[in-house]
Amino acid sequence: MEAELQTDIVVRPVRDVDAEALGRVHATCWHETYDHLISTAALQSVSPRRLAELWTHWAAQGEDFRMHAALVRGEIVGFVGSGPARDRDAPRMRELYFIYLLDAWHGTGIGQRLFDAAIEKDEGVYLWVAEDNPRAHRFYERNGFTLDGATHTEPFLGETLTEVRFVR
Repeated sequence: MEAELQTDIVVRPVRDVDAEALGRVHATCWHETYDHLISTAALQSVSPRRLAELWTHWAAQGEDFRMHAALVRGEIVGFVGSGPARDRDAPRMRELYFIYLLDAWHGTGIGQRLFDAAIEKDEGVYLWVAEDNPRAHRFYERNGFTLDGATHTEPFLGETLTEVRFVR
């Protein structure tokens, strides 16, 4: 089964036609990732259609942006995006903006394949991640990241989310 699954996984650049599916997967991932950090009411306000509109914009970004989707048997199950640093005090030139994978696919190696598509092997990069997301913290540590001590509180769906910065 494992060998069969590996042949059914494709990681490729995001396309315009992916926006609707990416919006649905994005909304589901937010529910799965943030259900213990953000109220149910706030999460229920997440609109797959609105996220699809954002994906239409992100898919059209220039070559400095690396946006990839992971597909299993033709269905999008995760995505990743990186690009130029957005912070004034950025510790690196490249930022990993996001990486999300549906819970059902955690532990399959797809998350690593997504990461590898967006970040070159020895590339210096930084990212922000929810402070209370130990699974993600372990993933980034396995990929050579360390906390640099920076934190911020970010508005998220009308509430706040504390994030920590990892750097490699």
